[in-house]
Amino acid sequence: MPKQVDHEQRRVQIAEALQRLTTRAGLEGVSLRQVAAEAGMSMGSVQHYFKSKDEMLRFALEHRHKLRTERISAKILAEGRPTPRSILRACLVEILPRDPDSEADFLIGVAYFIRAAADPAMAKAFGEGMPELLQFFADQVRQAQEAGDVPASADPAIEASLLWAIADSQGSEILMGQRTPAEAVSTVDYYLDRLFSAGGSRT
Repeated sequence: MPKQVDHEQRRVQIAEALQRLTTRAGLEGVSLRQVAAEAGMSMGSVQHYFKSKDEMLRFALEHRHKLRTERISAKILAEGRPTPRSILRACLVEILPRDPDSEADFLIGVAYFIRAAADPAMAKAFGEGMPELLQFFADQVRQAQEAGDVPASADPAIEASLLWAIADSQGSEILMGQRTPAEAVSTVDYYLDRLFSAGGSRT
């Protein structure tokens, strides 16, 4: 019988090869031929699954978001009874480049950001998940307000933007050697402690 090919797995294999190359040379220095070699596939095979570099980039971006979501979900579920604060902390800490894998993930995000700044189509793809992410953050703040753990005067939408900005900026400072991962996590905890001040929640 002919060998069955898992087409989705092949696409993931190509996306992961692209991501490895991106951490070493950025997006602009990566060609389809290099991706094929990194993935251990022929150029024709890569072009069979992706008709253009942009199509491949978009799929790899979606794959990256999916993996990050799965990692965060696993951490939250492992807690048993997560609270809004613990959910937010898990999300924010996951953004930080704390080890080789998360550092590579952050670098990939930087590379996509650089490409998106000059490419409207990529900018649209790059920013597609941001409104949902900020809404998710805001919903956690709102739930904490209802439980009496966050002051009623806090604006959930503004707090969501601040939380993202803190984690994103701390990640950049880690890459630049200006802060350690431990210091960045402490900054995240410091802000969460201030935000969750109404009921004394420190979960």
